[in-house]
Amino acid sequence: MAAQQLAQALAVAGIGLVYGGGHVGLMGVLADAALETGCEVIGVIPEALHLREIGHGGLSELHVVSSMHERKAKMAELADGFIALPGGLGTLEELFEVWTWTQLGFQRKPIALLDAAGFWRPLIAMVERMVHEGFVHTKHRRMLCIEQDPVALLEQMRAWQPPEVAKWLDDRGL
Repeated sequence: MAAQQLAQALAVAGIGLVYGGGHVGLMGVLADAALETGCEVIGVIPEALHLREIGHGGLSELHVVSSMHERKAKMAELADGFIALPGGLGTLEELFEVWTWTQLGFQRKPIALLDAAGFWRPLIAMVERMVHEGFVHTKHRRMLCIEQDPVALLEQMRAWQPPEVAKWLDDRGL
């Protein structure tokens, strides 16, 4: 449901989709829903996954790359922002990588969680604890847009301003 709602919100806003290029799982559902709404859908998939017939054959564009590192770099190059839907380890890895890139000033595009059915609440609570314990600065926590409604999430992302990153460590080196 969340994937279809996000696809509809992207279509209404005139925004295309850049994603991992597969036809399985929630990302496959999102890609299919976005294609049904008329969105441009660009996939980026490593050759090893594409060869296992996981690649989506009906996309506007499909970039087949040599590695996961190349995939993430190409997706970051093509995308204007990043949204994590409920997912597993790969979702977490990609979310934290792009968030770290933002913290360090390596990228200046909005990052977001679509908190469908409260899926991300435990992670949000953990991040809030990290802020409370002094491991994450409040300004770095604020880099992450969080909404349950896809339309509201896209609005928040549209209003997002890249942080000024002159120094990401405090005087104690934390």
